[in-house]
Amino acid sequence: MEAHISGLRRVLVLAFCVAGIWSAYIYQGVLQETVSTKRFGPDGKRFEHLSFLNLAQNVVCLVWSYIMIKLWSSNSGGAPWWTYWSAGITNTIGPAMGIEALKYISYPAQVLAKSSKMIPVMLMGTLVYGIRYTFPEYVCTFLVAGGVSSFALLKTSSKTISKLAHPNAPLGYGLCFLNLAFDGFTNATQDSITARYPKTSAWDIMLGMNLWGTIYNLIYMFGWPHGIGYEAVRFCQQHPEAAWDIFFYCLCGAVGQNFIFLTISRFGSLANTTITTTRKFVSIVVSSLLSGNPLSTKQWGCVAMVFSGLSYQIYLKWNKLQRMQKKRKPM
Repeated sequence: MEAHISGLRRVLVLAFCVAGIWSAYIYQGVLQETVSTKRFGPDGKRFEHLSFLNLAQNVVCLVWSYIMIKLWSSNSGGAPWWTYWSAGITNTIGPAMGIEALKYISYPAQVLAKSSKMIPVMLMGTLVYGIRYTFPEYVCTFLVAGGVSSFALLKTSSKTISKLAHPNAPLGYGLCFLNLAFDGFTNATQDSITARYPKTSAWDIMLGMNLWGTIYNLIYMFGWPHGIGYEAVRFCQQHPEAAWDIFFYCLCGAVGQNFIFLTISRFGSLANTTITTTRKFVSIVVSSLLSGNPLSTKQWGCVAMVFSGLSYQIYLKWNKLQRMQKKRKPM
């Protein structure tokens, strides 16, 4: 009976995590697309300074992580705040590029491009470290790369293009892939920090990363009299609707990170990868239905191709994890 109750509780917690991650990040995607494409106020102006979203997200997550550490974390001996300075640089530039890409490509295109993270990882692993991958792993990469490339080459609907601030597919996709490259360095640096300081909690990482992100973005946006930060703040003062959209966008990011940390701590990184991957697919569907970004039949085929590759990759990881667990069991 106790085992049944424990299993039911575990299922309910997982469902809670799925609902939290999906609702937070899907709504954040809707808000991100709204801020990047909508014309605000009677003057019909666009919010051009999308990198300001990165600073706003840093500030909200910095405050949020500080509160969480004070309320819940009892760990000590984590990594000192200054160790995050290099990862803070790439974590500032990378996401800013990803957000800026929305000026040039649609939100579904951005999500697809950012879903191809395995491509630069495998490329760098092969060229730099001489890692040999299995045939199924190459199949996953082929599906993802083929789907993203085909999607990029297909004609985008005129309705979607009309919503973009400065339509330019090569530049948009280029920014997305640079975003992935910087993310790769950020993740590697975070892994190095946690290896050197094993007592570092997820909240410590969140605090350190967003502290440096806030510092860098403040210097970049407010470091001189005519910095873009002043223009962004002025726009928000003139268009309060945009300010609210930005605030809720940041809040969704902070809440979403909470659910991601909860998922990883309770169910592992593989479960989190599965949830976030399916979330990306649902985000594309929501964008297509609610935000007026119609996709052609061929484009939906490309989307299916990408997420087939990602799903197969998740299956391979799950299979590998199962084999490792069997080996650990005593004879």
